[in-house]
Amino acid sequence: ARTAPSSGVELVMVEQQGCEWCRRWNEEIAPIYSKTTEGAFAPLRRVDLRAIPDDLKTARRVNFTPTFLIVKDSHEMARLEGYPGEDFFWPLLAQLLSKHVGFTPDTAESPGS
Repeated sequence: ARTAPSSGVELVMVEQQGCEWCRRWNEEIAPIYSKTTEGAFAPLRRVDLRAIPDDLKTARRVNFTPTFLIVKDSHEMARLEGYPGEDFFWPLLAQLLSKHVGFTPDTAESPGS
């Protein structure tokens, strides 16, 4: 089992087998996520829609995949339902991380540019 990062912040991706938008995210974002400022601040944790762990406290039931949860100390702080495509994912993620868990975006260009 993975432990939470020292900041206690994670990006939890709720996914399920056969999810087309999950596949697109895995192709477009997953290979670089851990190399980004966002990925260093909120490491990725994957969970299956039908097997959400008991230690993950969600604000409400997760119904769609992919759903990205901003989690701090095992509690959901914010969520992004669906994958809006590479060009929209990065700014939306940075905005959610900034607003809800104090992330300060890097001044470098966004990963997709």
